[in-house]
Amino acid sequence: MTDQESSGGLDRRTAMKAAGATLGMAAFAKAVAPIVEWTTTGGSVDEFLQKHYRELTPDQLEVVLRRIEAETLEDYGAKVTVEDVPPLENTKFGYALNLSVCIGCRQCAEACHEENNHDRASHNSYIRVLEMDKGSMDMETGRVDYDHAVPQSDKFYMPIQCQQCDNAPCVTVCPIEATWKEPDGIVTVDYNWCIGCRYCEAACPYHARRFNWSKPEIPAAEINPDQSYLSNRIRPQGVMEKCTFCLHRTRKGKMPACLEACPTGARVFGNLLDPDSEIRWVLENKRVFVLKEELGTRPQFYYFFDE
Repeated sequence: MTDQESSGGLDRRTAMKAAGATLGMAAFAKAVAPIVEWTTTGGSVDEFLQKHYRELTPDQLEVVLRRIEAETLEDYGAKVTVEDVPPLENTKFGYALNLSVCIGCRQCAEACHEENNHDRASHNSYIRVLEMDKGSMDMETGRVDYDHAVPQSDKFYMPIQCQQCDNAPCVTVCPIEATWKEPDGIVTVDYNWCIGCRYCEAACPYHARRFNWSKPEIPAAEINPDQSYLSNRIRPQGVMEKCTFCLHRTRKGKMPACLEACPTGARVFGNLLDPDSEIRWVLENKRVFVLKEELGTRPQFYYFFDE
C-alpha cells in the first residue's frame, strides 16, 4: 500500500476513478489518453502517483521540487531552481490595459513566451493580441494573424490572456480539482495532477487555456532558470496550462514580464486591496470594462480607453 493510499488523502488513482464516474466511460477514456501516453513515454511512477499540490506536506513538496529540477537537468541539460512561491497576505492582484496606447506590437506575447518556458517550435504564448475594427468590441471578429505594419489607423489592438475570474468556469468544470483560485486572485494549475481532459479549455470564454500537445522543445541556453511549481516550470506533455500573472515574479514584488516588455506603458498591474496602488487609481478614475461581463465570470482583468 502506498503512502497516498494509507494517508486517507485523495491520491491520483482515486481522482481518476472519480473523474471516470463524472465523465462516463467513453469521455473518460478520451480524457485520460494523454496521461496514459505520458506514463508510457517517460513519466515516472512517482510523478504519476504524486499527491495533489494542496495535500503535500512541506517535506513532500521539497522532494517534488528537487525531482523536477533533476528531471529538467536530465531532459534539457539546464540547471534550474524550482520554488513554491506562496500568495502574499492582504493581496489580490488585478491587471488593467489601456487600449488607447496599445499598438499591437506583440512584444508582450513574446515576453510571455520566453519568461514562461514555452515550446519554441509552436511559439506558444498565454497572450493573444487581437486586431479590432474601431467601433467594434466583438472579440470573436478580431484577427490574431495580422502581419502588416502596426498600428493601423482604422484599428485598435486588444491583448487577451487569462482574466483570473472570481467566478471561473474553468475551475468549476475540472473533474479532479486540478485547477483552483488562490487567495491572491490567481487561478493556478497543478500540472502534475491535470489529466488533460481539456474541459477547462472548452469552458473558458476567453480562449485563455493552452494544451501541451507535445513535450516542449527549448534549447538549454533559452530556458528561464527561475521557476515556480505553479507557474513557469516546463510543463509536461498532455496537460493544460495558462497565465498566472507571472506569480513567480509578482509574488516577489516584481511586475509581470508582459508589462515590463510593453513599449508604450499600456499595462497597469497591482494590488486591488491597496487604495494607493496604480491599479486602484485606474479603476476609480477611468471608464473601465471587462470582457463578456454578461457571463458573470467577474474578471480581474480590466480594459479602458483614454478619453
